[in-house]
Amino acid sequence: MHGWKIAAAVVVVALATFGASQMFAASDAVPQVGQMAPNFTLPSQNGTKISLDQYHGKWVVLYFYPKDQTPGCTIEARNFQHDLSKFEAVNAVILGVSVDSVKSHQAFCTKDGLHFKLLSDTGTGVVKEYGSLGNYMGFKIAKRNTFLINPEGKIVKEWIGVDPTGHSAEVLQAIQSMKKTS
Repeated sequence: MHGWKIAAAVVVVALATFGASQMFAASDAVPQVGQMAPNFTLPSQNGTKISLDQYHGKWVVLYFYPKDQTPGCTIEARNFQHDLSKFEAVNAVILGVSVDSVKSHQAFCTKDGLHFKLLSDTGTGVVKEYGSLGNYMGFKIAKRNTFLINPEGKIVKEWIGVDPTGHSAEVLQAIQSMKKTS
């Protein structure tokens, strides 16, 4: 096995064993609850450019994750997919972001039947802007963080160092609670 393949295998095993939030060095500051969400434009798994501002008027679940087709990231994505109709029922969209390529996202969506947008940030600009860039063994990977953005474009809740197993239900509950109080 080539050196980079061994290193990549170590990253995958470490992500599966320890969880991404425990392995990453700190990066830029996370945007704060109450501020307007930084706008961006990134390509989705089908190559279409997606901008945050095109979802004005909807709730946006913006989740950052380390790596396509790894155990924790697959659990998280499958749970969002499982709950997709519930998110749509509360006027919410799900946008997943990692530093993986469009081609990698295409393979992940095909393999796991994902029908929401996965956005490719190979340049790491958006991941950095949301304080979610990590570095593990020289590899740039997104930290597992989620930002809930209200229909006016403001960050209303954030989860840092997410546990992927029950996260979809947790985010859905937060949206439902906020809708009741507004």
